[in-house]
Amino acid sequence: MLEHKLSQTFSSLQHPNFRLWFGGQIVSLIGTWMQATAQGYLVYELTASPMMLGIVGFANGIPVWLFSLFAGTVADHISRRKMLLITQGSMMVLAFILAALTFSGAVRAWHIILLALLLGTANAFDAPGRQSFVVDLVPKQELTNAIALNSSVFNLGTIIGPAAAGLVYAWLGPGWCFTINGLSFIAVLLALALMKIAAKPPLRPAQGSLAHTLTEGVRYSFKDANIRVLLVMLTASAVFGFGLLALMPAWATGVLGGDVRTNGLLLSARGLGSLSAALMIAYLGARIIRGRLWSIGSLVMPVSLLLFALFRLLPVSLLMLVLMGWSLMTVVNLTNALIQTHVPDELRGRVMSVYILLFQGGFPIGSLVAGWLAGLTSEALAVFVFASVLLAVSIAIQLRQPSIRQYN
Repeated sequence: MLEHKLSQTFSSLQHPNFRLWFGGQIVSLIGTWMQATAQGYLVYELTASPMMLGIVGFANGIPVWLFSLFAGTVADHISRRKMLLITQGSMMVLAFILAALTFSGAVRAWHIILLALLLGTANAFDAPGRQSFVVDLVPKQELTNAIALNSSVFNLGTIIGPAAAGLVYAWLGPGWCFTINGLSFIAVLLALALMKIAAKPPLRPAQGSLAHTLTEGVRYSFKDANIRVLLVMLTASAVFGFGLLALMPAWATGVLGGDVRTNGLLLSARGLGSLSAALMIAYLGARIIRGRLWSIGSLVMPVSLLLFALFRLLPVSLLMLVLMGWSLMTVVNLTNALIQTHVPDELRGRVMSVYILLFQGGFPIGSLVAGWLAGLTSEALAVFVFASVLLAVSIAIQLRQPSIRQYN
């Protein structure tokens, strides 16, 4: 029985290309989260400013607004593997530049902001290609499982990476966190190079102007009422949920009285919850009423954040971040799976670029506002306000679009 359940949960791994992608991503994403955690704490050490944490988060995410729709069009008309080789290679170079600046002692906050902007630009092109690449690796009937496992890799990185960053930062300093991230990209670049992907018939060429090509994906994304609701909640989750993660270094030190290791534990707790959600969805696959589970996640998220804001104890903070991570990833993963189940292949990159635009584009706005509000008042009040807005959005959706609970 256990063997059957494991086989069902990890069914996408029977496909060699997905196994390569899965293994490469595990290594790379641990490095990515080590850098993200160390970078945030380094900024706070250099400036002692919650507002500066928000500015770095904003710089990292604003390219998503500028480029992701165009990147989705690119992903629909060139090899997604080649696109990922270019973007992942660019991220590796940027990690080594940040490491060199840090080891030399020359690093300043403006360097980190500039590199965050460049990293965000690479990610704006990487994300639509990465999200739509999964369909090239597994049959369509296993798409929900593959998306969930793909997300589980991301969330495994959010557990191991921040905790490892806290230890390495305290022991060796932030430069080694950035170096390890740069080296970790070798794994995913090697995986991409080794894949054997069958040639596909060329997609139909874009019709009309570039503006028409871009808006074609946007129109498709918003023409269905249930998909509109999914995207509204996704945006709210990014702005008022994920955006709060920029405050974790300030919360770890200013609220909980901890240090860089406390910051790593907080982020890892969120990652543990997210990983459990991803594995749950991978196991359940398409056998569940996904809309009902999505609705539960959309309500658990703001409630866990409200409790996080009210109780200033490390064990409670860790538990609430586990619940927050579970609910956030439940909403994000199921939104991804439900949209990809219905989108035609010729629009996949562009529709996923809308998904990326709203999710990853919401994070920098949330980071900037959270940093500003925390600097103006306090970290606790910022979390409380964000959680209250998120709860109001979730309740409004449940009341105005009750059919979302039956959506599958």
